[in-house]
Amino acid sequence: MLEVLYEDNHIIAVNKKISDIVQADKTGDQPLSEEVKAYIKKKYNKPGDVFLGVPHRIDRPVSGVVLFARTSKALTRLNKMFQEHDEEIQKTYWAIVGTLPPEDSGHLEHYMIRDSEKNKSYAYEKEKKGSKKAILEYKLIGRSQRYYLLEIKLLTGRHHQIRCQLAKIGCPIKGDLKYGFARSNEGGGISLHAREITFRHPVSQEMVTINATPPLHDTLWKEFYNNLTSRICINQNGVMHCVKIEKNLTSLALGHMILARLSGLPAVRLIVIQCGRLAWMCSRNIEEKELQRGCECAKMKLRKARKIRRR
Repeated sequence: MLEVLYEDNHIIAVNKKISDIVQADKTGDQPLSEEVKAYIKKKYNKPGDVFLGVPHRIDRPVSGVVLFARTSKALTRLNKMFQEHDEEIQKTYWAIVGTLPPEDSGHLEHYMIRDSEKNKSYAYEKEKKGSKKAILEYKLIGRSQRYYLLEIKLLTGRHHQIRCQLAKIGCPIKGDLKYGFARSNEGGGISLHAREITFRHPVSQEMVTINATPPLHDTLWKEFYNNLTSRICINQNGVMHCVKIEKNLTSLALGHMILARLSGLPAVRLIVIQCGRLAWMCSRNIEEKELQRGCECAKMKLRKARKIRRR
């Protein structure tokens, strides 16, 4: 079943499964883009063909956030942002590896060459003819008995970049036979997940952050995810609202919830955004000054939010 993460009149984002292909290819398998078109056509009772642009792709064996454009205006602007590697587009991935990297965090720079015939890329320490510079940052965020979870900030967009660069430092991704991991994963995917994308909305110009939950049917992903997140609930007018957030953001989330409760706003929910900050979303009829109050409160620690509550 299609998992829609975000949608408005101009864009839609979904959580891709490892078996999905984003666009049609020579396999003839139904692409994710057609599934999204069918969803839009049914939900909005659209007659005729549905427009859907594909500015953003991830590899078939990878899971996570994929962004589509619902209008030609959005597609043109998103294409430009992705092609120019705009600094306002930030992509975060999670990768499970079987070898501990040399440092708990690091900045990797390589020169990559793509072999189209083999559908594989190669990374080199020094520039070669026809190579392109590839840059990423990683940090270790989880451990199990046999595996390690890395968070990766992708700073350039090269073919198989994360897979290739991690393999280059001796840390191939779990299940990635092409880049040197010893065994395949059940189902044929690899343990690489497009966790988050942050970008400037192509029409409203507001910053948008979209998160995707990793495939929790996989016991290893589930273990890492549960270790990284907390469940927080609030009772609002007799209705229980619950969210899962990263554990190091718990105090911020509680402070945010206190303000939400004070404001008495309907349909309150939380989203985790870039760099560990929090923002809120609520009903469209909220006044601008209330939204500003909410964003300010999201920056407060719990103890400061409690002071507000006592006033």
